[in-house]
Amino acid sequence: MSAKRQELVETAMRLFGEYGFHATGIDRIAEEANISKKTMYNHFRSKDELIIAALKHYDGVARNHFMKEVEKRANNPYERLLAVFDVSRDWFSEKRFFGCMFIKVIGEFSDRNEGILQVSREYKRLIAEFIEKLVLEAGIANAKEVAASLALLLEGAIVIAQISGNPDSADTARTAAKVIIDDALKEKS
Repeated sequence: MSAKRQELVETAMRLFGEYGFHATGIDRIAEEANISKKTMYNHFRSKDELIIAALKHYDGVARNHFMKEVEKRANNPYERLLAVFDVSRDWFSEKRFFGCMFIKVIGEFSDRNEGILQVSREYKRLIAEFIEKLVLEAGIANAKEVAASLALLLEGAIVIAQISGNPDSADTARTAAKVIIDDALKEKS
């Protein structure tokens, strides 16, 4: 990726995250990336194409950071499952936390733009797979069901933190996750 294209994607990602997708115009993105609209359209044929590129970039950055942090914080699979919510709390506590870009973009694009929907679904699928991997590593038999419950708790915590501006939803989700995990481990024994 060229330096200008990379800068454009990163600028768009930051602006979309903070102000939203529809509220952030092409003129503002070009101005903040310090390029002309013509140069921008040389890299992206449309705003939707830029949105998809920004979402893909965000996916790589956010998901990799999330997974590395979870792995780094805990030594065993059980603790890693709970660390999912600890890492989320840290994210929710960031000064520049504006919620999940994938949840936001789907909320803004009620017309179900197929490209945007596909990128968003893929991100959420990969996060759910990561949680399921942790559940399997913890030796929980009904891994799909437990992982789906934990992923649902995570999504709910994200939305509540985004709406309320309060990171405590991660703690509430962690408490509920611990109950689900402990119950699933008891069923196994």
